[in-house]
Amino acid sequence: MSSKEESTMKANMKYVYLVTTVAALGGLLFGYDTAVIAGAIGFLQSKFELSSAMTGWAASSAIWGCLFGAMFAGYASDKLGRKKVLLATAILFSLSAIGSALPNNLTQFVTARFIGGLGVGAASMLSPLYISEIAPAKLRGMLVSLYQLAIVLGINFVYFVNLKIANVGTEAWNIEMGWRYMLGSEIIPALLFFILLFLVPESPRWLTLNGKEDEAATILEKVNGKEEGRQILNEIKETIRAEKGTLKELFATKFRRALIIGLVLALFSQITGINAIIYYAPEIFRDIGFGTDSALQQTVIIGFVNTIFTFVAIYFIDRMGRRTLLLLGLSGMIICLLGTGLVFYFGHSSSLWTLIFILGFIASFASSLGPIPWVIMSEIFPTKIRGLAMSFATMTLWLGVVAITQFTPIMLENLGGAFTFWIFMANAVFLLIFVYKSVPETKGRTLEEIEKSWKDK
Repeated sequence: MSSKEESTMKANMKYVYLVTTVAALGGLLFGYDTAVIAGAIGFLQSKFELSSAMTGWAASSAIWGCLFGAMFAGYASDKLGRKKVLLATAILFSLSAIGSALPNNLTQFVTARFIGGLGVGAASMLSPLYISEIAPAKLRGMLVSLYQLAIVLGINFVYFVNLKIANVGTEAWNIEMGWRYMLGSEIIPALLFFILLFLVPESPRWLTLNGKEDEAATILEKVNGKEEGRQILNEIKETIRAEKGTLKELFATKFRRALIIGLVLALFSQITGINAIIYYAPEIFRDIGFGTDSALQQTVIIGFVNTIFTFVAIYFIDRMGRRTLLLLGLSGMIICLLGTGLVFYFGHSSSLWTLIFILGFIASFASSLGPIPWVIMSEIFPTKIRGLAMSFATMTLWLGVVAITQFTPIMLENLGGAFTFWIFMANAVFLLIFVYKSVPETKGRTLEEIEKSWKDK
């Protein structure tokens, strides 16, 4: 390879990483917005004197917004473009940050959180889709996994912010003011996301779909090199010509397996316990004997472990493959969920074992079920309806989040920790069997090759 070619390749990769990093900030806001409630929910419960059911409603109000955001973002992004809708999500994040810091009653709080949820739901679908449509095939798994890393960093960062804010004043100050600062702090990453989005291009596959082939070719060549970029553009044009471009096609026999895989991975990535821990970790740790400060500190540890093992997934996903990592990670999750349930069941006074099993669960999830469903969902659907299909799968994912967020406090209160975590374990067992029997390997293949494989089968 000549020095000129090497220099061009380095420039291409810098561009890819820049674009991917900006798009992944949608994941950072996803993590920040959804996890900020973990530090605030206990103070909100005291401020507004909430029952367990209303506590679940306060925590899940943003998730209902996520559901509707994911529902409409696919259609909007297919019509208007991925980039324009991502800009709209940044505005929604900003409005929610301001609104959720100022309420005088629960209704105002729920409304503001719902608005933020619209942004989270849309970004949760669009960010990985955008990255998958612009990333080179050989790096796609790793680059889409950066989206999950951004989610984890957002969660980790907001845990740290929550802890710092909670330590500023007394319990009474936190009940009155602390939670407002926690929720309002989101305005900073939201504005950063909005500004940086002006530095990235539109998706080349969306541009091709809408007759802007010259723009698409320029971007593809900048990412893949001139020869390979032109080849990929021709493949995109060929697959688009062969598709009818309707949602009805997604339910046709040739794509049914892809649809089922996407829906199952989306739903079960959320109902195997991760959100019960992310959203309610401080309450769980307080229940087993930690004080408020100590419980918040444990969430920072959880965020750190989540971050470290997301890097494990990023390193191995294009080496070991999606399927192998999923099987290993799910096995670890099952063992840790079983152990957590046993600690609760036998009423061990040692909170250390609970912490060990929860951290083991987080490590297993972060290295597998955290990033991989986003990668696979962004890969398996046809180009012409990828936005709508991702919307459908992501909406299913948020239905799972709504259920877990709403019912976890009720399950913990009425079933106890043991049976709550064993229900999550049963879901993980089902998913392990499903992955073993049904999920194919997609590493190293272009989106067009993956699409053709469903048609061939």
